[in-house]
Amino acid sequence: MFVSRRTGRMLLAPVLASTAAFAAVLGPGALHAAAASDMLWVYSDPYEMTLSGPYEDGSAGPPQTLTILVSHDNTSTTVPAGTLSVDVSEIAAFADVNWPANCRPETATTAVCDTPELPGGGYASAAAIGLTAKADAPDASEGYVRYSAEAGGMTAWPGETRVAVGNGPALGLTQAASVTGLAPGAAFAAPVTLANKGNRTADRTLLTLFTSRGVKLRDPVPSNCEFNDASTGRTLLCVLDEKAAPGSYQTLPLSFRAKDNALFDRIDYSVQPYSEQALADQRHGQVFTSGTGAELNLSPASPTDEETNSYRILSVRATNTADYRLTGSQVSGAAGEVVQASVTVRNHGPAWVASLSAGDPAATVDVNIPAGTTVTAKPENCEARTASGGYRDEQLGAPRYRCFSPIYLTEAGAESTHRFIFDLRINEVIPGSSAASAIWNDAYEPPVRAFDPNLTNNESHIVVNP
Repeated sequence: MFVSRRTGRMLLAPVLASTAAFAAVLGPGALHAAAASDMLWVYSDPYEMTLSGPYEDGSAGPPQTLTILVSHDNTSTTVPAGTLSVDVSEIAAFADVNWPANCRPETATTAVCDTPELPGGGYASAAAIGLTAKADAPDASEGYVRYSAEAGGMTAWPGETRVAVGNGPALGLTQAASVTGLAPGAAFAAPVTLANKGNRTADRTLLTLFTSRGVKLRDPVPSNCEFNDASTGRTLLCVLDEKAAPGSYQTLPLSFRAKDNALFDRIDYSVQPYSEQALADQRHGQVFTSGTGAELNLSPASPTDEETNSYRILSVRATNTADYRLTGSQVSGAAGEVVQASVTVRNHGPAWVASLSAGDPAATVDVNIPAGTTVTAKPENCEARTASGGYRDEQLGAPRYRCFSPIYLTEAGAESTHRFIFDLRINEVIPGSSAASAIWNDAYEPPVRAFDPNLTNNESHIVVNP
């Protein structure tokens, strides 16, 4: 399998152009210029597909579209129009196929499609094929759509996309708009629409919400929800009693409030058909507390063309500050002794700082090692550097280290502080030997200087034998 450099998608059916084989047979110059240094790819979106089977009344399920795309790597050449060959014989027994206008059926289950010209490094849709499960399609039927492409003297190896039939609800949520510039304490609404695009009714829905540390529900936790608190935020599990019939749309009225410690926060929300097992799985063995507020209910909504997904993330950014402070240490010892020196970063708030999406450290600290000493042990989350800050293979005995905190620092409590401890062997007693440490104020996005109101306390020193 390969990963497309443009889309980042894992491609189940990537295709390499066999230019070397062609050149060996035909000789140099016989190929189109694009084929001399290029590779052709073919893949599908989605990379696999589950068709909804017949509805509860026996009628055929909704149509879905399988898009086959072609692309190539060479950014300096254009690949001329070509052809795509598609074979749907493996799914013909359980799916009806609607060929697009650019495809010419050759048999009942095969077609050849015209593909467009591809600009340098470009990609394009080669065929948007409509697929619908037959009314009598057995549940769990499956097969492969197989395809290959030719363009600009390049021939593709066959690719394939798995297509299956599945009966049941297919619950999804629309995407709420990101929230920015929010004042601490401010409330905001983030309603979403719950849709069932499957072919069976969901008698009840299990809603899972995660509100990170800086946000919370605007109102008390509903009585049909339970919650569990952690240092990074609160998880809520809500059982919604309204039925979600196939093709139905319902509004989920979600409202939240930014807390005083809000800064870079997020809300995760997902839905699935309710079952006792699903609820137990979402608890992950943790203890949850029942809510006591007004019940959270769904209400009918108008159909929407918005895409729905069973899992969503809402980004919430508040206008707030977090004051980082760095503290060094003073240690003493005789020549030959090993002493422990530390550098500590602490978040004094008022906001907590978290990189919940990117997973970057909340603080990055450069630590210089005092002259006359050698590092004999270092923290696991510190990397050796040369004196100028370059990479260094040998991890012990370096003159400088770059250290990384966890991905969040709370505004109070034990997790507001992270300490980096080094074992230093004193090779030579140099009275007052000192080396600076500093928070990297320009690390990541947004950088520390964007939210820290006082950068002067982001530096400190390790001093040996003061």
